[in-house]
Amino acid sequence: MKRSSLPPEDRRKRWLAIGSIVIFILLSAVVAWFVGRPMLRFVDQPDRFRQWVDSHGLWGGLAFVGMMVVQVVVAIIPGEPLEIGAGYAFGFWKGTLLCLIAIAIGSALVFLLVRKFGTMLVEVFFSREKIQSLRFLHQSRKRDILIFLILFIPGTPKDLLSYFAGLTDIPLGRWLLIATVARIPSVVTSTVGGNAIGEENYLFAILVFAGTLAISGLGLLIYNRLSRRKDHSKE
Repeated sequence: MKRSSLPPEDRRKRWLAIGSIVIFILLSAVVAWFVGRPMLRFVDQPDRFRQWVDSHGLWGGLAFVGMMVVQVVVAIIPGEPLEIGAGYAFGFWKGTLLCLIAIAIGSALVFLLVRKFGTMLVEVFFSREKIQSLRFLHQSRKRDILIFLILFIPGTPKDLLSYFAGLTDIPLGRWLLIATVARIPSVVTSTVGGNAIGEENYLFAILVFAGTLAISGLGLLIYNRLSRRKDHSKE
């Protein structure tokens, strides 16, 4: 049986990394089941959600930021219901601000975790094929602009890109600026719709969500064509 050629110190580091990834997977599964599911059900009942927020004052806002940070880190939890809930419970301006703060904190955590553990961590949530679909960004001289555009356009795989960014050499500060500013449009459409529901302006909310859905479909189409074109250009 062939023994590993790695020095003992490197073997320990490798096993430590593997053990950390396993723990992260288990914790993510636990959070998704015991926190993510009840959290989404809570937001699905907007009247109760608003009452809960109103009764907790400042702590309600801090708790919501914590919920959003969990959503960014545990990528299998969808973010749109929470953003809509923020618009409903806090109103447009405060809801948008809380969402952006949470996105910045969550994006920093994801970035640092991926920098620490590499591709193994990204593959906890995304297949190797999905990771490879973004490989054209490594070679592009306009990488940062492309990352901004992908995050800016509704319908593109933002959670995947959040994890992928840690695999590049982009500085943390620049990544946080891009990740926060570029996601303003998608957050705004959700909080505007949620605020409209809170004000019982249902027709406007329907128009906002229908328009967002149409733009998201177009954005996904543009992203798919862009990634395929880049792949063909490398062949």
